[in-house]
Amino acid sequence: MSALMGFVAGVTLCIWLAELPDWRWLLAGAVLGPSSRGLPTWVRPALWLAAGLSLGLAWAVWQAAQRLAMRLPAALDGQTVERVLTVRDLPVRGRHGFRVLVRVEPDAAGRMPMPSLIRVHVAGGELWPAGSRWRARIRLQPVRATANPYGFDAEAWLWAQSILASGQVIGLPRRLGDAEDGAARVDRLRARIAGRIERVLGDTREAALVTALTVGAQQHIDRAEWQLFARTGVTHLVSISGLHVGMVAGLVAWTMRQWLRRLPAGRIAPRVWVALSGLTAAGAYSLLAGWSVPTRRTFFMLAVACLLLCWRRALTPFRIWWLALAAVLLFDPFAVYFPGLWLSFGLVAALMTVSVGRRRPPDKWRGMIQGQWAASVMSVVPLVGFFAALPLISPLANLVAIPWISALVSPLCLLAAALPIDALLHLTAWLCSGFYVFITWCAGAPMWSLPSPPWPLFALGMLGSLWLIAPLGWAGRLFGALLLAPLLSYAPPRPGAGQFRATVLDVGQGLSVWIRTTRHDLLYDTGLPAAEAVVLPNLLASGVRRLDALVLSHHDADHDGGAPSLVEALPIGVLWVGQPESAHVLGMPYRRCRPGLRWQWDGVRFELLWPDEHWRDSGNNSYSCVLRVSGTHGSLLLAGDIPREVEAQLVARHGRGLASTALIAPHHGSRTSSSPPFLQAVAPHWSVISAGWRNRYGHPHPLVLRHYRAVGTAALRTDRLGAITLDFSAPPTVSGYRLTAPRHWRPMPEASGGSARYRP
Repeated sequence: MSALMGFVAGVTLCIWLAELPDWRWLLAGAVLGPSSRGLPTWVRPALWLAAGLSLGLAWAVWQAAQRLAMRLPAALDGQTVERVLTVRDLPVRGRHGFRVLVRVEPDAAGRMPMPSLIRVHVAGGELWPAGSRWRARIRLQPVRATANPYGFDAEAWLWAQSILASGQVIGLPRRLGDAEDGAARVDRLRARIAGRIERVLGDTREAALVTALTVGAQQHIDRAEWQLFARTGVTHLVSISGLHVGMVAGLVAWTMRQWLRRLPAGRIAPRVWVALSGLTAAGAYSLLAGWSVPTRRTFFMLAVACLLLCWRRALTPFRIWWLALAAVLLFDPFAVYFPGLWLSFGLVAALMTVSVGRRRPPDKWRGMIQGQWAASVMSVVPLVGFFAALPLISPLANLVAIPWISALVSPLCLLAAALPIDALLHLTAWLCSGFYVFITWCAGAPMWSLPSPPWPLFALGMLGSLWLIAPLGWAGRLFGALLLAPLLSYAPPRPGAGQFRATVLDVGQGLSVWIRTTRHDLLYDTGLPAAEAVVLPNLLASGVRRLDALVLSHHDADHDGGAPSLVEALPIGVLWVGQPESAHVLGMPYRRCRPGLRWQWDGVRFELLWPDEHWRDSGNNSYSCVLRVSGTHGSLLLAGDIPREVEAQLVARHGRGLASTALIAPHHGSRTSSSPPFLQAVAPHWSVISAGWRNRYGHPHPLVLRHYRAVGTAALRTDRLGAITLDFSAPPTVSGYRLTAPRHWRPMPEASGGSARYRP
């Protein structure tokens, strides 16, 4: 038992490593367990724990090293190569073509000087069917995504999926003969089923949900539906997760058991047939779902349970739980990157805690209530840690939605896919529409947002949750509540009086700057609509429950595109806009940015410098709100997308009054901005350029970077450093997220990207 616990801990520990140690040295610690023979009894568990830890860490490090060796070589970065590509999974349509996952075949010499699995974008033309093969020229680049302290970490997800490069198809590809391996046949089957669902049910949200539950393709579910699932805590039901696979396996096993009762006894024990039938059903459903991480996890768990059942090994439920978790990580050590692993295993452990070891099992209704209580309590800490939010309606929503989706809709989806009866699909869609009606009603309930805690409080909260659900009486539950209280009452530290902190979030090709004082929060721009997956999670995880001010610099999608979802999620004190068009879709009162408007929060002064009401220009950029924030230890100038003409106006009006410690570079470092006279007037120590990695606009322009170097300004870039935080304390400092939170799987900034901390 100790060795299994150590193995799981060792595999998990690998996530946090900035650099990978030599796995061969770690194997040396594995001898501690066998060498404990003959030692005192109380010493042996500790040595076996250490041995398992060394073995688990060595295994995870070795697997990670193998994956690092598969990364795109620097010599191929940006190069165009011609290869034969086999389509894996189903293609995903977009506004500018489609995206598809392909496996690269070795070249003529049998070499593979590039990742075997890459994500390719095709600008147009014929859709590449699943399992098809193409000869195409592709321009390669390593995968890169935004890097922020909180929110969805796409780079970690891609790393865990072994997607280490992406490509753009150049020219016209040529189709070859289709692949005939097992994976291609399964993918073609999935594509046929998805196509039939679309033909019968049309382009509806019910059809998208049926497709997701049948073949695991979630790309047709709209962002609005995902927000609905998140607000009600039922996101895990929408994908083919362990719950669905386990339910189907259980249904098939039960059917087999009922059938065997009517047959004479054979040489093979009925329990073996029951176990194997359930495992076979789980494997088939997992393959149909694309063999995703949640389905693989459930299949390995069931395989362990079936093996023990066939061997008739007398193990306690918790030993089986640890053995199943260790088996999952043995087959797939990268599963630890997915919150679903910990949520699913944690909830199973919670259910066992309230049911195992009792002298008298509770009745059905009492047991169901206790199970729901245990699942709700044990989900608090992971949900706060991973998502910084607790849907208060989640217990009720799951109480209805779990049997509705897992026991009714999912089996009916599979039956409708197997039988050519369109009425079954229509019945399934009708049930899905009822599900949508219910969760839409549930979505009106409030969300409880909590800041993401540091790891000591996280560990303390997990321990408190276990004490709360364990059968230890009221004294034990009170102790558990006391352990959980620090996590629920945690408030992140904020700047002192006269100080402020500004974080330029990494929103790709866009801008969003969050400014904190002692008691107030201001957000300057929101980035593109897709940036809501970055801005809102980072605000909530940092304890922001209300924005005292939202400044939308001007009406461009990369600056105000994420405002609607943000305004819906958080109360806004004052809305400042450079152009009224930014506020029209929000349906709330606003104020126009005008020169000379000032206010003060906690000893920090805010002053608007532009736009002038008499200025006339045909473009939106000239109407950007220019905001200067100054505290006791430094100042920050935010310039939106102003062009050189507006920069000249500001220099003429304010001169050296523009001088600031830091500057948010105008227009993402475009050559139409950052003129030498403007930079000489501002004279910033740092300039932060918010731009997408290898964006199609070529931002920041090399000429602009030379301008910054000419005035002695350090140009910091979100595309290299991730989110950049400027702390205007004594003395002011700056840090980049990629350097303050390094991981072996996270791309690090180039040497020219600057250091993690700078001082004037």
